[in-house]
Amino acid sequence: MPALYNRDIPYCDDFYEFDYIKYPTEVKTVTFKFLVIGDYGVGKTAIVRRYAEGRFCSNYKVTIGADFAVKSVMRDKDVKVNLQLWDIAGQERYGFMTRVYYKHAIGAVVVFDVSRMGTFKTVVKWLTDLREKVALYDGSPVPVVLLANKCDIAGAAIPTETIKKFCRDHGIEKWFPTSAKDDINIDEAMDYLIDRALDVNHQETKCCDTVMLQGKSKSSKRCCFR
Repeated sequence: MPALYNRDIPYCDDFYEFDYIKYPTEVKTVTFKFLVIGDYGVGKTAIVRRYAEGRFCSNYKVTIGADFAVKSVMRDKDVKVNLQLWDIAGQERYGFMTRVYYKHAIGAVVVFDVSRMGTFKTVVKWLTDLREKVALYDGSPVPVVLLANKCDIAGAAIPTETIKKFCRDHGIEKWFPTSAKDDINIDEAMDYLIDRALDVNHQETKCCDTVMLQGKSKSSKRCCFR
């Protein structure tokens, strides 16, 4: 399926109910929503375009509100993931609309510019905003990967050990040095987050099955992401 990039963002309150579709080949299909967040100018749109469309452009228009891209990927030969990438404008951290944009996300990519210390310092604010507004079905934080983007630029301002310590201190499972320009670690980062989302999906499905077996399918706690 070709990648799509569309500013006309669909919204549906029931978006994130999981619904597996079985094909004759026993391939299962699932839809995941990932957020791409971080300050203005760190390369979020370039990362999304590189991953979804396989191309890089040095001149991007400033994202207003949010942009939206779709890519389908196969995992383990029997799972098709329809991935929705929501590219959130860097100015939106202070806006009330982030709660709408974040709704039903199952993972997040937080991006900073490795050559600009200021964009690294604001990562914690993006994490706080994210964790205040979206969580998994059990209340735990959504999986996050941190991208130290523009690693192709010589003389990075932020030492590797500083980034590693930040991840340990703030519960970030994985970080990657990336370059949308040179196509470095973009696929690897997304693959990691997809695998984490599949793990979460598996646990969520087991939760729903357990609730139904116990005769509590009408419980006030829905087995879906909020």
